[in-house]
Amino acid sequence: MRARHVLLAVLIAAVWGFNFVPIKIGLEHYPPLFFAALRFTVAALPAAFFVRRPPVPARWLLLVGLPLGVGQFGLLFIAMRVGMPAGLSSVVLQLAALFTALIAWVTLRERLRAGQVAGMAVALGGVAWLGVLQSGGTSGPLGAFLLCVVAAFMWGLANVAMRRMNAHATGPVDSFGFMVWMSLVPPLPLLALSLAFEGPGEIGRSLAHTSLEGLGALAYIAYLSTLVGYGLWGFLMRTYEASTVSLYALLVPPFGLAGAMVALHEDVSPARLCAAALIVGGVALSAVRIRTRRTPLVVDPAPEPVHTR
Repeated sequence: MRARHVLLAVLIAAVWGFNFVPIKIGLEHYPPLFFAALRFTVAALPAAFFVRRPPVPARWLLLVGLPLGVGQFGLLFIAMRVGMPAGLSSVVLQLAALFTALIAWVTLRERLRAGQVAGMAVALGGVAWLGVLQSGGTSGPLGAFLLCVVAAFMWGLANVAMRRMNAHATGPVDSFGFMVWMSLVPPLPLLALSLAFEGPGEIGRSLAHTSLEGLGALAYIAYLSTLVGYGLWGFLMRTYEASTVSLYALLVPPFGLAGAMVALHEDVSPARLCAAALIVGGVALSAVRIRTRRTPLVVDPAPEPVHTR
């Protein structure tokens, strides 16, 4: 990759990593399910009127949009609202790559490589360690941590649906255009769930007390992280091999941890940092495979959407 494109890839990873900070800030102003509904509504409209619909049947927008938008983001926002730290959330969500491989193995009969199994063992060891630390209650409740793990699983489901969708597409699927049109799916289910569980009163109060801080957080996660981030990431994916570009996605957790520590003053203990390192290291190990002596290191393309920040 050219030097300026390397810097661009690092910048995107920084934007996606820091994304967890405005999510945490936005959740101080809006109930989680309603905030997720706003996020997808703002990302989809009015962009859908100017972006060409991807060449896939409508059912695939639903099969990806429901687990990704309602499952992943709905659960992630609830987890962060009830106490999951922003920095650790950026780490735990990386388990989606391992869940993707497991779900594809079960449903699509895709072969698991030895490196993937080893990476899963390392990452799950980190998850178990982090779960034990979370059970102490000093950095958010255990329930919030488990919700974040389930959110990563829902992302894995969406990734497998994306793989199946690509086989049914009638032409190349642009990641940016797909994200815009997929964002039309989650708002109504999320709004219905918000009305049922959060209530119109809480929604009304959040809208009545909307502040520039809350609107800024919403703008960041909908425009900068989603539209700008995916637009630039799609450009890099079209310019270079996916295996080269996807490597930079591993920078998201370090940026997420650093951003939360600086902006939110989150205190991450050395033990939690070690557990986080095991998770990220396991994901990295599962993505790397050795093919030949001439081509010693190859990184598997990350399933799209690579990051739904």
